[in-house]
Amino acid sequence: MPVPWFLLSLALGRSPVVLSLERLVGPQDATHCSPGLSCHLWDSDILCLPGDIVPAPGPVLAPTHLQTELVLRCQKETDCDLCLRVAVHLAVHGHWEEPEDEEKFGGAADSGVEEPRNASLQAQVVLSFQAYPTARCVLLEVQVPAALVQFGQSVGSVVYDCFEAALGSEVRIWSYTQPRYEKELNHTQQLPALPWLNVSADGDNVHLVLNVSEEQHFGLSLYWNQTGPQIITLNHTDLVPCLCIQVWPLEPDSVRTNICPFREDPRAHRNLWQAARLRLLTLQSWLLDAPCWLPAEAALCWRAPGGDPCQPLVPPLSWENVTVDKVLEFPLLKGHPNLCVQVNSSEKLQLQECLWADSLGPLKDDVLLLETRGPQDNRSLCALEPSGCTSLPSKASTRAARLGEYLLQDLQSGQCLQLWDDDLGALWACPTDKYIHKRWALVWLACLLFAAALSLILLLKKDHAKAAARGRAALLLYSADDSGFERLVGALASALCQLPLRVAVDLWSRRELSAQGPVAWFHAQRRQTLQEGGVVVLLFSPGAVALCSEWLQDGVSGPGAHGPHDAFRASLSCVLPDFLQGRAPGSYVGACFDRLLHPDAVPALFRTVPVFTLPSQLPDFLGALQQPRAPRSGRLQERAEQVSRALQPALDSYFHPPGTPAPGRGVGPGAGDGT
Repeated sequence: MPVPWFLLSLALGRSPVVLSLERLVGPQDATHCSPGLSCHLWDSDILCLPGDIVPAPGPVLAPTHLQTELVLRCQKETDCDLCLRVAVHLAVHGHWEEPEDEEKFGGAADSGVEEPRNASLQAQVVLSFQAYPTARCVLLEVQVPAALVQFGQSVGSVVYDCFEAALGSEVRIWSYTQPRYEKELNHTQQLPALPWLNVSADGDNVHLVLNVSEEQHFGLSLYWNQTGPQIITLNHTDLVPCLCIQVWPLEPDSVRTNICPFREDPRAHRNLWQAARLRLLTLQSWLLDAPCWLPAEAALCWRAPGGDPCQPLVPPLSWENVTVDKVLEFPLLKGHPNLCVQVNSSEKLQLQECLWADSLGPLKDDVLLLETRGPQDNRSLCALEPSGCTSLPSKASTRAARLGEYLLQDLQSGQCLQLWDDDLGALWACPTDKYIHKRWALVWLACLLFAAALSLILLLKKDHAKAAARGRAALLLYSADDSGFERLVGALASALCQLPLRVAVDLWSRRELSAQGPVAWFHAQRRQTLQEGGVVVLLFSPGAVALCSEWLQDGVSGPGAHGPHDAFRASLSCVLPDFLQGRAPGSYVGACFDRLLHPDAVPALFRTVPVFTLPSQLPDFLGALQQPRAPRSGRLQERAEQVSRALQPALDSYFHPPGTPAPGRGVGPGAGDGT
C-alpha cells in the first residue's frame, strides 16, 4: 500500500525535517557492487533451496556481513512503497591447493577457480527474504578480479535494490553461496510501525483509534487465530454496512478471501443510523458521528411547538453533503432552540436533532420570518407555518396572518432575532408570547373567574389535604466535601422526610446516579421537582462555595476534583441559568450550617433567593419549604424543634470528634452564638 512520506517520517523519527529516504524510480529490481567488482542479477526469482554444505575446492567468495537500509520505490511523485535495500559484504575464504590430478582441478574450476594463484573468483550469492506472508529468493552473480583476491580479506560488497516490505512487519534475510560452502548468514529487522492504531478502554467497551489523514484509505481486519472448523456468531446489533470478513490460512503466500456481506443488509443500515449521532461543536459547526461512511446530505429545519413536523429551510438555505467525522458549518448568525438539523440519505429522513435546544432551552413559540430580497432593493416577507409560508401582511385566517401587523412592527423595531443573512434574503425569529397573552387576556380572565367561583371551596379544602398527605417535593443539592459532611446531609434529609416533604438526594439514589450519570440524573430530578411545584435546596459548604465561584469565573469546573457521584458539581450547568435569567426566586432556597459557613460567604448571585443558617433559622427554613399558598402552620415551631433534635447528634459528631465535649444547641436566633 503506498504510504505518504509524512507518515513515514512520523514512523521513522521525531524530526521529519532531518529524515530523508532515498527514492528509487521504476518497478525493476537492480544490483550494483563496489568498484573493481562486477555483478549481475538474474532476471527472475529462484527457488529457496540452500542445500547441504560442501567442502570448498579452494579460495571462494563468502558473505560475511548483511547491511539493510530503508528506501522508497516510487511509481509517481506521491505513489511510493517502502523498500528494504540489502548490502552483502564479501570476503575470500580458503586457500590454494596443488591439484592431485586434472579431474580434481577441473572440478575446482567449475566452482569458480579458473587457474591456480592467478585467476579471478566467481560466486553465485543467494539472498532469501521472508516477511509474512511474502517469501522471495534472488540470485546475484559476482566476479572479483585476481588483483583483489587476498586470502581472508574483504573484497567489497554487492547491493540489491530492493525487497518491498510493510511498516510494522518483521523481516528475515538469509545469504549464502550456491553451492553452499559455509553456514548461511542471517539478519532479522523489525520495521517501524506507524502510530495510527491505538487501543483504549472505556468501561466495558474497547476503542480502536485510527489516526490517519482524510486522504488515506485503509482496511482493518479483526481475526480469530484458530484451527479447524469454526462457527462464529455475530451480534445482530454489531452489523453495519462496512463490516467485512477476511479469511486466510496462516501460511506464507496464502490467498486471502474477502467478503462484505452486509453492504445491502437492511439490519446493518438500520444499526448504522441508530448509532449515528449529531454533535454541536460551536454555534456554527457540527459533525456527524457514525461507524461507517455513508452518503448523506443535511439541511436546517424549523420546529415549532405542538408536535408539527420540522420544516426544512430549503430554500433559502440549501442541502449540504455530509462527510462522517468531518466538521461542517451552517452560515448562522445566532442559534435558536427551534433550529434543528435534518440528515437525509437516499431521499429518506434518517436523523433529526435540535442541537441548540440543550444550550438554549426548550422550544419557543416564535414565528420564523423569511425575507426575500430582489433587484432594486425590493424585499418581501412571509411567515413560516405548517401550511406553508404566509405572506405578510395578509388577510388569511392563519395565526401568522392575524399577528402579521405586530410581527412587522417588531421586525422594524429590532425586537426579532436575526438568524441568517446574505444577499438573497434573511431569517428572523420573532416572539409572539406577548400578543397571545394580550389577545386572549379577557377570555382567560373570564374563564379563570368562572373556574374560581366553582372550585374555590374545593381548592381550599383539597390543597391543604393534598399538601398534608403527599407533601411538597424537595431536591437537596450539596457538595460532597468529605464523608462527615455527607453523614450530616443524610441526617438533615432524613429529618425533613419526617415532615410532609418528599426529599430527593443523591445519597439515596447512587445506583440511578451511576447508571444515568450525574448530569442526566440531576436534570431529570430538577425537571420533575419544578414541574410538581417543588423546591430545590442548595446546601452551601466551603466546597460548594469554591465550586460556584470557579464556575462564575471560568464557566467550567476542572475535572477530577470530586468523586463520580457529586451531583452538585454536575448540577451547576443547569442551576446557573435559572439564577442568571431570574427564574430562581420561588423555586430555590439556600441553606448552610451555622458553624461551618457564614451566609455572606455565599456568592451574591445565589443570595437572590433566601439563604438560611441551620439550625438557628430552622423555623423560617421550614416555612420556605412549604407550598407557596399554604397557610403558616401553628405547628411550625414544633416541627423545627423536631428536626433540630434529629439533627443535633450529627452536628455534634461533625463539629466535635469523639472524645470532645459538645455543647447543647437549641432552636432560635441565638443558637449559633457559641461558635
